[in-house]
Amino acid sequence: MQNVLLIIHLIIAICLIAAVLLQRSEGGALGIGGGGGGGLTSTRTAATAMSKLTWALATAFLATSITLAILAGGNPAGRSVLDELDSPVDGILLPDLPPPAEGENGGISLPSLPATEPAPATPPTAD
Repeated sequence: MQNVLLIIHLIIAICLIAAVLLQRSEGGALGIGGGGGGGLTSTRTAATAMSKLTWALATAFLATSITLAILAGGNPAGRSVLDELDSPVDGILLPDLPPPAEGENGGISLPSLPATEPAPATPPTAD
């Protein structure tokens, strides 16, 4: 059920992006900084078919988002994604990695860098 709803949600998201990009621009920056009668505080304009489609897609996107959130929160599994690492992935078992070597850096051994000469204590002076 969740997978079907997730696929529908993704299709709606792609259609919503396309609908927003296909709309005619009515001035940039929400009409801030001047412009004609199409600004932010202007009177309401007639709704076109494209704007009605955008509102319908936005409403469907919101509804599927809320439904997916409810379904995800309805059955808390109490498990970690890291627990899934021991299970087969596409029929291939993940290799067992050896534990990190004991070292100073929280059990992680870092490669050593070549020794360099220390910098002089005082910079040379110009005469």
